[in-house]
Amino acid sequence: MRIRRRTDGIEPSRFHWRDLVSESTAGLLQRPARAALTALGTVLGVGSFVAVLGLTATAASQIDARFSDLSATEVTVQDISGEHTEFEDLAFPGDADQRVERLNGVAHGGVLWTVQLGEGQEVRSAPVAGAGAASQIQVVAASSGALLAAGPSVREGRVYDRWHDTTRQRVAVIGVGMASRLGITTLETQPALFIGDEAFSVIGILDDTERKADLLLSVIVPRSTAQEIWGPPKDGAEMLVSTRVGAAQQVAGEVPVAVRPDHPEYLRAVPPPDPRTLRSGVSGDLGQLFLVLAAVCLFIGSVGIANTTLVAVMERTGEIGLRRALGARGRHVLAQFLTESGVLGALGGLIGTSLGVTVVVGVAMAREWTPVIQPTTVVAAPVIGLVTGLLAGLYPAWRASRIQPVEALRR
Repeated sequence: MRIRRRTDGIEPSRFHWRDLVSESTAGLLQRPARAALTALGTVLGVGSFVAVLGLTATAASQIDARFSDLSATEVTVQDISGEHTEFEDLAFPGDADQRVERLNGVAHGGVLWTVQLGEGQEVRSAPVAGAGAASQIQVVAASSGALLAAGPSVREGRVYDRWHDTTRQRVAVIGVGMASRLGITTLETQPALFIGDEAFSVIGILDDTERKADLLLSVIVPRSTAQEIWGPPKDGAEMLVSTRVGAAQQVAGEVPVAVRPDHPEYLRAVPPPDPRTLRSGVSGDLGQLFLVLAAVCLFIGSVGIANTTLVAVMERTGEIGLRRALGARGRHVLAQFLTESGVLGALGGLIGTSLGVTVVVGVAMAREWTPVIQPTTVVAAPVIGLVTGLLAGLYPAWRASRIQPVEALRR
């Protein structure tokens, strides 16, 4: 602080920028522990901001790939024959699997529906009615092509094939959770389950499926077997078709004619949504959600800075009064405390940005993903830390500038 005198009076004091930097640095270094704790709020806030946005972008890129591999290669064909005639029980012929699989671009396809069991026809693992029964278990009739189109991962045994379908074998495939529920721990003992009075040999236990995850919670039996025992579906059936990448739209237009050339209007093919629209929608929703979370983290950090800076102002009241008595103006005190809070915010922003990038890269490496971090996020994060520090220190600095020298020296 420099005071210049003139012959005709006293020139008002000036606070040079070099003095401002030196005084602010001295104020921070006098209490390094408090300065570190004050900056910690910004470190956590900015670090969370960078980490959340980076992880969002990284996860969105993985969602993009999954949509391309799964959602963009799945076609569902619905049986709507009931809208046209009351004499058609099932619009899909017996050889619907073979017809659809002849289409170019189709990997697998088949018919499936949920079996409507009668009263007392619960699923159980023992031949005696009521013993080992598990209520509310869904039974799904699925052709071998539909089962393959679901992309099953077999833990033990195998899935049934076209021979089981053609010869109407009493076989079943269940998920690992359903096997545990029914008390089936291994296939070495050739276990069986009972649906009503009908016995089915369990030939496979599924660990997971790429599509139709509800199949893991069901007992899956061949379509022809279900149709022979319980008749055609009462609530309609559908066809699940898995295609190669890029062929879904074309296959959806060809399936009704290929399966029912006599009445293609009995079938409605539902192609997958546009992957670009779906990806952008999901990515946008994720970005907005996590941006709110990052803003909350920054707000918490700014509250911490404001609280600590205000406490520092109260503790340094005597120092502020002495400066004012020696000629410091209110704006000089305001500038000093704003500089201190801004430096802490910028420093916390730099450290937080580094920690956030480290977290994103670490998580991506652990998950074997490709880390995606927008350059604008990395550049803007330290600036956000600086702005956060300035805004958080604005009120405490204003309070400091309003302290009167006489009142301060009395304390």
